[in-house]
Amino acid sequence: MDEDGAIRSLDLASVRHEFPIVRERCYLNNASIGPLSNPVVDATQAFLHDVRDHGRNNYPNWCRHADERIKARLGALIGAGPDEIAFVKNTTEGLITVANGLDWRVGDNVVVPDIEYPSNVYCWMRLAKLGVAIKWARSKNGRVTVDAIAEAIDSRTRLVSVSAVQFSNGFRHDLARTSELCADRKVLFNLDAIQWVGALHMDVRHYHVDFMSVGGHKWLLAPIGTGLFYCNRRSLALLDPPNVGYHSVGKHEAHMDYELVYRPDAGRFEEALVNFPGIWGLDAAARILLGLGTRIVERHILDLVGYAADALQARGWQIVSPLRNGERSGLLSFRKPGVDVEAVALHLATRGVDVAVRDSGLRISPSYYNNRSDIDRLIEELANAAFAGSRS
Repeated sequence: MDEDGAIRSLDLASVRHEFPIVRERCYLNNASIGPLSNPVVDATQAFLHDVRDHGRNNYPNWCRHADERIKARLGALIGAGPDEIAFVKNTTEGLITVANGLDWRVGDNVVVPDIEYPSNVYCWMRLAKLGVAIKWARSKNGRVTVDAIAEAIDSRTRLVSVSAVQFSNGFRHDLARTSELCADRKVLFNLDAIQWVGALHMDVRHYHVDFMSVGGHKWLLAPIGTGLFYCNRRSLALLDPPNVGYHSVGKHEAHMDYELVYRPDAGRFEEALVNFPGIWGLDAAARILLGLGTRIVERHILDLVGYAADALQARGWQIVSPLRNGERSGLLSFRKPGVDVEAVALHLATRGVDVAVRDSGLRISPSYYNNRSDIDRLIEELANAAFAGSRS
């Protein structure tokens, strides 16, 4: 990458060499924690070296670079403007910002699928003390249909909150139809998109999304403790920042001017110093994705998932994940009758193949640096691992 952070065309084969982990392991667990590339580590270290050598002397430049250039690149990654981006430390922080920032009324409810990751459940459950209830959109065979969400919405529904991709089986939600439903019913639409952004192409301009949260440590392959919160500029006034500090008002050095007037953009949700070292790494990760092209990344990942599904089915594994067009994602879950998947996962790990166990199945999540040779190695090792994990 160029020193000024400009994006240049990249290719998947060359990028693979920037991930040291591929020399030692067949890593197929990017939906949990993705490994860091050399450019991401270098960018993080460069910031730390700056602080080591110059202290806070470059502080104004850090803030300006983060707000103007890094947010612009993160916005380009999802089709948003830099004024619609705030830095967060994880997806949960973004979800909490919405849950604790809306002006709730007794009797309001939130519609949530019944197979959600806990981060998209607990923050809404906590609102019970305000008289706000959860209405569950019922899943069927691992899917949450738009009809199920529509059935759950009533006259007191303020918000629908879904994971764009379900963590357990990789079900890819129909964002277009759901966002249209919410717009028609005048209901806010909130997304947990950590299992989407970085693996699948995202353009929020195509959907009626009010809020979206994305942690950096999964598919973005960025440092832990980084992420982005998207707040549609049309929805900005609906959220009262739940955490307020001197960065929320953007007065820079005017510390004794006690006038609580929020910044005019999503930066109002950043109450104080953000994780600059990690954000420099997040920026490097975003530059890689933009250089590759998110549509190319999506095609590559879906090709690997399809290749793996065919090979697994040919060897007697049952695919748990939806495989229909429009429902597939970067996650693939599978199981086999009589096989202890926990034992198989442990055996695979000893052989240098990393997968996850979710909902009584094995789950793989290949990223853009993976290729078909990684899938071939998985299939090869599974033959021995499945035998080792067979229940007597």
